[in-house]
Amino acid sequence: MTPTPTIVVLGSLNMDLLLRVPRAPEAGETLLGHSLALLPGGKGGNQAVSCARQGAHVRLLARVGRDADGQALQDALARDGIALDALQVDDTEATGRALVMLEDSAQNRIVVLPGANATLQLDDADLARHLQGASFLVTQLESPLPVVLQAVAAARRAGCRVLFNPSPMLPLPDGLWPQLDTLVVNEVEAAAYAGCAVSTPAEAVVAGQALRARGVGRVVVTLGALGVVTVEQGGCRLQPALRVQAVDTTAAGDTFAGALAVALAQGQDLAAATARGVRAAAVCVTRVGAQVSIPTAAEVDAQPAAPAASTP
Repeated sequence: MTPTPTIVVLGSLNMDLLLRVPRAPEAGETLLGHSLALLPGGKGGNQAVSCARQGAHVRLLARVGRDADGQALQDALARDGIALDALQVDDTEATGRALVMLEDSAQNRIVVLPGANATLQLDDADLARHLQGASFLVTQLESPLPVVLQAVAAARRAGCRVLFNPSPMLPLPDGLWPQLDTLVVNEVEAAAYAGCAVSTPAEAVVAGQALRARGVGRVVVTLGALGVVTVEQGGCRLQPALRVQAVDTTAAGDTFAGALAVALAQGQDLAAATARGVRAAAVCVTRVGAQVSIPTAAEVDAQPAAPAASTP
């Protein structure tokens, strides 16, 4: 039987205002839109949902406001079986919000208002308790950086591997990199942190090797339609993307990260886990919205096998 790992996710919770438009308006232009919807989102929430729908026990470390958005987000997470005993409620700050402008071309433009996410604080004793027995800590940078660094250090002390997605990008201390088991970056993040151009699989390999030289265990560079490049001690691979008709790329990266983390926690090697993440993201981009677009394990299983990996 496939093991059921425990994964702790630290990250943001936002209520997304999804505005569908033919295209982004020019400066000073008024444009008629298609629709407006409120949908659960935030990178922490998205990654937690992805992990849960791929079969993990998930605990979420996050913060919302004491308002209708916060309650709606909690209700949605609970329906996916995510443990919320570590979720905090802020009596002053409102729940985070994100304005997502989705064009007919599937291009999106996102503005985030952090709200209660920015006031998240964690106690070392509570962190140790929440991380006990967990296979992975999954985190990003939509929570305060000092809290992220605190959680990563606590995970290392607890013997819990760390999967880190540095989005949105911030300057990071040198001491962080050796604490990371798996670093997941897109081409923009890889270029910024490695200090080199990344637009091709070969360039992604160079960036990945530079980041591994800083102490990262393994590096995963997502390149959109070009696929995913992995760099680890055993070598480099290019996992091609599945060809699908994308309608919304929101949460695709979070879906990939969650599926990758669960597969690794279940004992799959990096190549197999990456292929799993690619299949999950392929489902996500064919649907509109963030958490509502994230597939279950059964939906990923029903997808075609990922194309064979090759040397970049």
